[in-house]
Amino acid sequence: MKIHIDLDCFFVSAERTLDKSLMGKPVGIGGRGDTKIFSHEKSRQFLNLKNSGAFVPAYFFEHRSSKQNDLHKFIDADGRIRGMLTTTSYEARAFGIKTGCTIREALQRCPGIIIKQPNMRLYQELSYKLKRFLQKRIPLIEQGSIDEFYGDLDGWVEESDVPQFINDLKNEVMAVLDLPLSIGAAYSKFTAKMATNAAKPFGTRVVYPHEVDRFIHDLPITSFPGIGRRTAAKLQGLGLNTLGEIKKHPHLFLHSTKSQRDLYERVCGIDKTPLQQERERKSIGISRTFDPEIDRKELQRRVIILSRHLSHALIRMKKLPTHYSFSIRYEMNQKAHANITVDRLFSESYLREIMIDLFTKADQYRNLKAIRLGLSCSAFTQSNHHTFSLLEYDEDSKRHRLTQSTSALREKYGLDTLQWGGEL
Repeated sequence: MKIHIDLDCFFVSAERTLDKSLMGKPVGIGGRGDTKIFSHEKSRQFLNLKNSGAFVPAYFFEHRSSKQNDLHKFIDADGRIRGMLTTTSYEARAFGIKTGCTIREALQRCPGIIIKQPNMRLYQELSYKLKRFLQKRIPLIEQGSIDEFYGDLDGWVEESDVPQFINDLKNEVMAVLDLPLSIGAAYSKFTAKMATNAAKPFGTRVVYPHEVDRFIHDLPITSFPGIGRRTAAKLQGLGLNTLGEIKKHPHLFLHSTKSQRDLYERVCGIDKTPLQQERERKSIGISRTFDPEIDRKELQRRVIILSRHLSHALIRMKKLPTHYSFSIRYEMNQKAHANITVDRLFSESYLREIMIDLFTKADQYRNLKAIRLGLSCSAFTQSNHHTFSLLEYDEDSKRHRLTQSTSALREKYGLDTLQWGGEL
């Protein structure tokens, strides 16, 4: 049997481990485009690659927690309240304040809500501690995101003992790490995830095979973790609004594409997807959204900054990329991108040169303001020799060793310790 573990209001719960005065109060964690990375002021910034899974941020700034409302940090000089909420406490949700709600709207619904600035270093540390804790109690653990994990209990816990096991696990995590979570169990990862949602907050739920039909009967199709907006719209166009209705119409799925057949089986609680303890990373990237900017020299400066961060991650991961991609998003929903494949040994200076060149090639709408830049690398090779051009290899090797040295200093003292002149 598989289990799905989801931390309840994780970012808020993490803040409460430091400040007990937040208990029982409406709290929201504010989010805003991370423009601090482009600031001229130096700040200690770090990279964390211990956690894995989707939506697990790698870069974060040093944060000094304070027992006060951080609302003032989301108010511009002109008095405008900016930002959205990435997490809300259940007390805030009672006012209709949900994740994705703007801070301005949240204050209108609940003037007394406490807004906290995100402390990603704390969240990363607690997520990693939970991961290590779970690995000692369950043989196979897969991290889905910063606040959710899957576990496989087959051959470890008897089916009849699962309810007691997950309830004890929930209480033990609370006692040891002071983090509330909910756990769902089923023979399918997808059903287990839905069971967790049904168990929240701070609860457990087991869905046995003979209970799946009754469990999914009235659940809306949007509650299924494998159905996005587009797929939901198509299914609703066919008159299917609940998971139970999907179950009743196998002919619409089983004679279609493999993805459609897989979707039907997963909705029915049949899941052949094994858990993966560690996923091999096939690419890595960094991107930032910011207020509209038209100054191309400033945008190029930001490309250099993002290149520095991406280089540090690649060195830490010991990856040697051969494919480089760059994307830019403008106002009015315009987008552009450029990419290149090369056979040169990786170095920070070479990455910077490539990304500046790709930025120049991709920037098709120079009369428009940019709102997002994205850099990524892929097609990794493990060799330092056979795939790279011999003509530039000696010089590239020197650059690569220099990159390793500068990365070691940044790892010790922060990512902003050494910067390029073009960043200033």
